Amino acid sequence: MTNKQIYFAFGLIVYIITLFVNLLLVITIILDKTLCEPMYLFICSLFLNGICGASAFYPKILSDLLSDSSIISYIPCQTQTYVIFFYTLCEITCLTVMAYDRYVAICKPLEYLTIMTYKKVGKLLAFSWLFSLLQTAIMTVMTASLPLCGNDIDKLYCSVVDIVILSCTDVTIIDVYGNILTLSLVAQITFIITSYIYIIRTSLKSKTGRVKFMQTCIPHLITLTNFTVGLFFDLSHSRYIKSQSQQALHNILGMEFLVLPPLLNPIIYGINLTQMRRQFVKLYVNKFNALRQG
Repeated sequence: MTNKQIYFAFGLIVYIITLFVNLLLVITIILDKTLCEPMYLFICSLFLNGICGASAFYPKILSDLLSDSSIISYIPCQTQTYVIFFYTLCEITCLTVMAYDRYVAICKPLEYLTIMTYKKVGKLLAFSWLFSLLQTAIMTVMTASLPLCGNDIDKLYCSVVDIVILSCTDVTIIDVYGNILTLSLVAQITFIITSYIYIIRTSLKSKTGRVKFMQTCIPHLITLTNFTVGLFFDLSHSRYIKSQSQQALHNILGMEFLVLPPLLNPIIYGINLTQMRRQFVKLYVNKFNALRQG
């Protein structure tokens, strides 16, 4: 086997596992009424977004590994660009909504059911997806018809930054909008950090609070750190580092926020959240054992 074939086999396995574990936990949350709580519905949204991000990345790179050249036409490149762009924005928004949910659950436990009604949960879920979709639509309108002066993209996938860099026209308005989006992301991350400062303070006051924090908040912090670090490296390399000697490192870091969060999120939440783990075992493992014995 050639190196490309080995990479293809490994990538295909990772992609299948990513889709399988995310879909399995989404189905578990949907089918089990005991998991129809705000926290699990937000986690379900995160899993669905992970499927979106993985499906924007893997098919193209897997096809490249089977071919002799890594070529993509303009329309598929744009499609991949905007799906990944949406995935990135939606991931941060989902994590922000989840931080708000954990803040209310731990800092205002007696008011939780009054504040986090199903109507409000529905609005928050709609906001996390529609707000990201609106941001993506605006960027699409701004960049879809840009004339390009080149066709060489250094990354393993198409991105908005690369399209803007290759453009032949003035992109000042796009840069301004990009800065607005950056401020929005920073504001959301600041909100998450601030929420967790209050959560940690409240959790330290009681043993129950500490246990609740460890079970429900640690997975969220791991997910946030994993995603934001990968995104930071990707954006910093795209904008400021152009050394060809570091291209391999850039490619690896550029894939991190597309590969690891969709793969690790369901594993992290599935292992740490006791109720989800129990219902997963009840729905699938016990039924499988019963079928095997029968």
